[in-house]
Amino acid sequence: MDWFYRDEPEKEPETPEAPAVSDAPLTVAEVSAVIENLLDDSRLQDIKVLGEITNYKHHARGHRYFSLSEKGGGSTAAVIKCVMWRSDADRLAFEPEDGMEVTVTGSVRVYAPHGSYQLQVQSIARGGLGEKYLLVEKWKKELAAEGCFATERKRELPAFPARVGVVTSETGAVIHDIRTVIARRYPVEIVISPTAVQGETAHTEIARAIERVAGHVDVVIVARGGGSFEDLFPFNHPEVVRAIAACPVPVVSAVGHEVDVTLADLAADIRAPTPSAAAELVVPDRKDLRLALRDLRCQLGNALLAKVSRAQDDLDGLKDRLRPQRFAKKIEEKRQATADLADRLERAFATRCERDRLVLAGLQTALEGRSPKALLARGYCVAEKDGVLVTSVDALKTKDRLSLRFIDGRSRVIVEHVDHDGNL
Repeated sequence: MDWFYRDEPEKEPETPEAPAVSDAPLTVAEVSAVIENLLDDSRLQDIKVLGEITNYKHHARGHRYFSLSEKGGGSTAAVIKCVMWRSDADRLAFEPEDGMEVTVTGSVRVYAPHGSYQLQVQSIARGGLGEKYLLVEKWKKELAAEGCFATERKRELPAFPARVGVVTSETGAVIHDIRTVIARRYPVEIVISPTAVQGETAHTEIARAIERVAGHVDVVIVARGGGSFEDLFPFNHPEVVRAIAACPVPVVSAVGHEVDVTLADLAADIRAPTPSAAAELVVPDRKDLRLALRDLRCQLGNALLAKVSRAQDDLDGLKDRLRPQRFAKKIEEKRQATADLADRLERAFATRCERDRLVLAGLQTALEGRSPKALLARGYCVAEKDGVLVTSVDALKTKDRLSLRFIDGRSRVIVEHVDHDGNL
């Protein structure tokens, strides 16, 4: 196998003694002992292995758990689980991370409780970043430049969806968990768009599955169970990311475990840590809705009671204001006020009329002093010729007929002679 090597020449493995043939079944412990004996091969002890770190976890107690995958092996690359105990991990000069290419030194051991083998690592030598990791970083920059991860394009989930689309494998625990949660919380129609979730062509199938269901539902869940970096690799592919970004309805991603972050998660409108959590996000809880409706009913009832109480108070006040005694008192008050106002108006009118009478009397006296009748009363008369007032002797000539107006009548005269003041 080209994913591990040793510095010293290889030795022929010792062939374990074959157990005696027997029809009696072996116990689990006996099988585990046989496996351990087979793995106790010098070629698997104190070996150096070159690979790419995936699923790296730093345990709270200081131990390190991770997997090594074969560099450049694609989505079907061989993977071996590794453990590095704290006593060895404390000597690390750097912190390992997913995608890092390293050479580890250790021995293969059987972990009896799980019936599995793992590489117990004593040291790690840092190499370069893994090819897949570098490829994902390259894709991430390109897709970010396209706006696939932009915050402003993120959408709110519908409050009450009628149909929920699910893009995942049609078999397995993921779809079962989603169905169970939705049935419990808020039963709605689930439209499954099945797809492969790992493999060489998985990214194309996932993208087509998203496009296929997008126009028929209110929200889409893209889900997959936990797995290694290689298992989740299709969800980093640009085809899948662009399909999520172009989806006309909101998308919730639930790929892997909470610690696993794929480019699909960055493109989705909301990321859920698990498929079950995704199902809880896309539909409300009918228990909460019932409680909210009950609270609203109580608030509405209290508001109506308060309004009725205020209306009753207003009615009581109106009745009190319209009592006959109060009404008669109000009328009497208005009558008294009206009488007082009439008295003030009458006094003001009398004072004004007297003042106006005096003014008019003065004007009358002045007018009478200037009246022609006053002159006539003093012996003067007014001469008119052909109906026109004669104001000068120049307007007269001999034999003109004049009309003379006196204080008490008129007379007609004929001019016999005209004298001017200059001739007198």
